Amino acid sequence: MNHHSDALIQSWSKLTLPQQLGNVGSEVSRMLKWRGKDDAIAERAFERMLELIDLTLQSQTDGSRLREIARAREVLVQTWQSQTTADSPEWVSLNRYFFQFALIGNV
Repeated sequence: MNHHSDALIQSWSKLTLPQQLGNVGSEVSRMLKWRGKDDAIAERAFERMLELIDLTLQSQTDGSRLREIARAREVLVQTWQSQTTADSPEWVSLNRYFFQFALIGNV
């Protein structure tokens, strides 16, 4: 897990959880858009996604939320490492999961 500055964590923690996870979802979508087309862009989006999810973990205090977010991070990493294509059922499901937060966060 990256260790971010206190100022960055405080700024990130001012966002609602749906806003935080919606931003994570943005990077998931970006990563999937470029996976297999431009792997360098996909890799950067993956790294940014991990950075944002780590910031989310650092800004949360609720144990049940921490477990779910940590599990989502684990599944994202496992799916990335499995080299499945962007249209695989795993990625479609993960993208749908995070897209819901983007919708909620923008209400």
